[in-house]
Amino acid sequence: MLFAVAAFASLGPLAGCARQVHIPPAAPSTGHRPPPQSRDFEAGDLAKTDVDSIAEIHLQESLASARLLTEKLYRRNPREWRRGGHASLDAAVARAFDPHHGWRFAELGNARGTDALQLAFRPEFAGDRVFAFGVGLGSMLMQAYGDQTEFYALDALDPQKLYNAARNVEVAAWKLATARDASGQPLLLSNEIGNGAQNLSFEREIGKLIAYQDVLARVVAEHTNRTIRRVVQSVATMVFLPL
Repeated sequence: MLFAVAAFASLGPLAGCARQVHIPPAAPSTGHRPPPQSRDFEAGDLAKTDVDSIAEIHLQESLASARLLTEKLYRRNPREWRRGGHASLDAAVARAFDPHHGWRFAELGNARGTDALQLAFRPEFAGDRVFAFGVGLGSMLMQAYGDQTEFYALDALDPQKLYNAARNVEVAAWKLATARDASGQPLLLSNEIGNGAQNLSFEREIGKLIAYQDVLARVVAEHTNRTIRRVVQSVATMVFLPL
């Protein structure tokens, strides 16, 4: 027992200094995930609880879905990546989700999280709205997870932040569907219904994002014996929640 405690204690600094931010590629548009890849055992695995491993998986899936939503928005709104001065759609997505930037970009005034999401829906914003949306969504999720993609037993996830992140995804989805310019045209095209076409792939991916955060919020709350303050929003009071 003493050996196990000593070994665990010695892994604390190791886990802390070995962390790297890893953003996975986009989730497949079919919704099917590839089977888990085998990997060698690492010393840091001894410092993980089951909840830590679950949190890592939820965040990886969330970031992959956020990246896929950004790709889909660019495909429906190709003018945006051109407006942002990017060489291509793929280049724009890669830059938005490059962890080396730390979600800080001069063209967005270094805004991240809900501040960047707000930019995407301001009629007067003249920049790349999809870029602002992708950066805002991805960094908002990261904030909910303490800006880290690896978790260990000494880490403390906040279930309230995860719950709030789920509500913020709902707000972002509502704004995506309702935000209009001065002429009444959508600021960004997303779901499409009518004229013989039906595309609800945005709605499905957003639903996954909401579910990932809500499920993990409940798991963490029960694991830590903490209470989540529920928030009920109406169309008249649809605002982003703090993280």
